[in-house]
Amino acid sequence: MNKQFEILNKSRELILKSVTKLSIKQLNTIPDGFKNNIAWNIAHLVVTQQLLCYKLSGLPCLISEEMIEKYQKGTAPLNVITKEEFENMKKWFVELPKKLEEDYKNEIFSNYYPYKTSVHITLNSIEDGIAFNAYHEGIHLGIILQILKFV
Repeated sequence: MNKQFEILNKSRELILKSVTKLSIKQLNTIPDGFKNNIAWNIAHLVVTQQLLCYKLSGLPCLISEEMIEKYQKGTAPLNVITKEEFENMKKWFVELPKKLEEDYKNEIFSNYYPYKTSVHITLNSIEDGIAFNAYHEGIHLGIILQILKFV
């Protein structure tokens, strides 16, 4: 599992490095042909990791229900994310994978509710959830890199 956590942390470092020089306006820009923006993608990754790992384990998520409702699968940006909100998202983006690794090592994930993903992969354990999360993060890294070409 150490490799899974390394992949998650490196992926998030790469994403943050890619967007570090962008203005809040650029982070909120939805280019033609896209459904969302960079800020939404980053928030979506925070939310999805929480849902795949904590919620499916029957544990409380470490983010607000409001954030989950705004950025879960099937949502789109409804309003502009402020610079302050984005700074908070970046904090969660960096800190929550470390908390996940700590919680995993402390064996708090004793249950897991099977979940069939939109790509027809059934997750049966926290290890499955963590592995699928890395796949999901890769998809959104690609989307973010595409959006960068247009902002």
